[in-house]
Amino acid sequence: MRGLVRRIDRFCLTHPKFGIQNLMLYIVIANAVIWLFGMMDTTGLLESLLCFSAEAVFTKGQIWRLITFVLVPDPSMRGLFFLIALYFYYFIGSTLERYWGTGKFTIYYLTGMLFNILYGTIIWLATGLDAYITATYINLAMFLTFATVYPDMTVLLFFIIPIKMKWLGIIDAAFFALSVILMLINGMGLLSFVPIVAIFNYLIFCGSWLFDYFRPARVKQKKNTIDFKKAAKKYNKEQAKKPYTRKCEVCGRTDADYPELEFRFCSKCAGYHCFCIDHINSHIHFKE
Repeated sequence: MRGLVRRIDRFCLTHPKFGIQNLMLYIVIANAVIWLFGMMDTTGLLESLLCFSAEAVFTKGQIWRLITFVLVPDPSMRGLFFLIALYFYYFIGSTLERYWGTGKFTIYYLTGMLFNILYGTIIWLATGLDAYITATYINLAMFLTFATVYPDMTVLLFFIIPIKMKWLGIIDAAFFALSVILMLINGMGLLSFVPIVAIFNYLIFCGSWLFDYFRPARVKQKKNTIDFKKAAKKYNKEQAKKPYTRKCEVCGRTDADYPELEFRFCSKCAGYHCFCIDHINSHIHFKE
């Protein structure tokens, strides 16, 4: 997973214009608009035309469903709870975009969409069941991602109760597990695993962070304790054979190509690893 995330980081660096800026804002506004129209349309026709349907996409050519299904409001939320959920989705999405960058956040969200589309298609091909999928679990997985990136951030639950994100993340994970169990009990077959599919995206981008966070402290200390003097001597000896002195482990930029760029070494990585100032605080730590 770390290697894939590093490739994504390099891609975003070499393609700085890639991505949809304020993506979550557009999704939240579209959800609100469709929700308002849905209140006037008691038949539910509008939402049924926007949800993902493999049968409609592949037999009727309704390819817009590949995108519009993330714009359909969560059917289980209405009124004030729905508005609060939209606010949280926007807050979480925009914060992750600022932390990761527009390109990486766009890839993250599109990957979540792709997993759901593929799984919905597999269900249809395997069983003939046309699963109407929305972005409910994609957004809940994004909530879990945020709780992993900012575990100690305190937020006001319902704008009143202060609580750390890691506890909300645990509740969110429990909800995923409960959803799968209830769907299985109700005999929903392959559709029961849609929540798990949404977790795949989370594991790609945050699986390593989750592992590092819950690893026993004594193991972390053992892994991260190195002889920096010895490691620095070895590193400088190796670098003497190369046309540069410092190279970022994430983006690949060097001090030869970018002489004004600042480079630092991470004390939390196992080994002696160099990063540019843009990635010293946002990389996945090496565990050698």
